[in-house]
Amino acid sequence: MRLIQTVSKLRSATAFRSYATNPAKSRLGATLSLDHFLQRSRALSLYRTILRGTRRINDSTTRAETRSFARTEFERHRGVTDLTHIRYLLSTGKTEWESMERYIGGM
Repeated sequence: MRLIQTVSKLRSATAFRSYATNPAKSRLGATLSLDHFLQRSRALSLYRTILRGTRRINDSTTRAETRSFARTEFERHRGVTDLTHIRYLLSTGKTEWESMERYIGGM
């Protein structure tokens, strides 16, 4: 009887220790840090801005190509996790879009 109680306590302690060091993964994947969460929201905001801005392109082929290019670029860099690189990509993307937007405004 004593052996069973000892084994039971040992299992409980082991289960607690493994939970404390390796908490269960979220069903949505790994948890984002606050910085990653903020950069993700900025990336989504830039993507939405680009999609909204392409509505002003009159030629449907050019509009589709622009949207396709934007989506391809975002998909290509989807796996980037380095915050410095993410910030660089967002800054570059925003600058490119602003120059493109000036061109679209002149059409």
